[in-house]
Amino acid sequence: MVIAVLFLLVIIIAIVLFWRVIRTAASVEKLDNGLYAMEYPLIAEQNLRFCSRPQRKCFGTEEKMKEIIFQGTDMVKTYGETTVLHGISLELYRDDFAVIMGSSGSGKSTFLYAVSGMDRLSGGQLFYKGNPPSDEMIDIAHASEKELTRLRAEDFGFVFQRSHLVSSLTLEENIRMAGLICGSMSEKEIWEKTDVLIRQMCLEKAKDRLPAQVSGGEAQRAAVARAVIAGPRILFADEPTGALNKANTEEVLELLTALYAQGQSILLVTHDREAALRGNRILYLEDGSIVGELELSPYQGKDREREQKLAAWLEGFQW
Repeated sequence: MVIAVLFLLVIIIAIVLFWRVIRTAASVEKLDNGLYAMEYPLIAEQNLRFCSRPQRKCFGTEEKMKEIIFQGTDMVKTYGETTVLHGISLELYRDDFAVIMGSSGSGKSTFLYAVSGMDRLSGGQLFYKGNPPSDEMIDIAHASEKELTRLRAEDFGFVFQRSHLVSSLTLEENIRMAGLICGSMSEKEIWEKTDVLIRQMCLEKAKDRLPAQVSGGEAQRAAVARAVIAGPRILFADEPTGALNKANTEEVLELLTALYAQGQSILLVTHDREAALRGNRILYLEDGSIVGELELSPYQGKDREREQKLAAWLEGFQW
């Protein structure tokens, strides 16, 4: 009997020690992942789906091997007799902030629409790697409209130059509606995420107003919140700051940078050099072909050397 009691005590002590080790490891991981959250505390405020991914190592730690989420080969897009995309082959990676630059008419937006399935390719192949656990390869170029609709609701988020909010709904209702359309969250979860996003986007005072009653910056911040409430695997942003003044542009860029630091993959189309500086992979599109690529470290704030590097690279394309 005494031996049995002693054996039971040993088991209990072992369980307690194991639990303490697990708690310590979790604390270390939380500290490592919370470096960027010190500057953007609202993003890490709650462990919700849109911010619960493994966070990017932004402060000199070792990069993980990149995971391909889009793979395009010889992608072509024509409108009548006009060819806009000329046989582009490209891979897009998970946890990247990829930026597409180029002059007007170079095919930047067409490329984004084709990759996201909003427009059909005229030729070539484009595969998207679905979410775990299936990790299925989805043929975007030949997917059914039903499948593309599902991807746009669940896996892809979109932000455009104009906010495109529903004019008859308040900002809060616009954000919440996107969560309802997704269909994968409970009503309670949607309300919680909406509340966090409203605070993250600094929309507390404007949340009950209609889009016509708020500033362009407030409307665009609501559009970003709407785009990420369902926890998209990739966020497509087509000139999201193109219609904003300097102050509102900076706010939106800070939000995108913070989301990226939390593990959000982003594909951004822009003419703005300041916006491009936020990316870690810059692609230059010219006459429907990718003619250059620049790799940058993850953005950590204003950096003169980074600005000069991008400027010198763009000069090669007579930017």
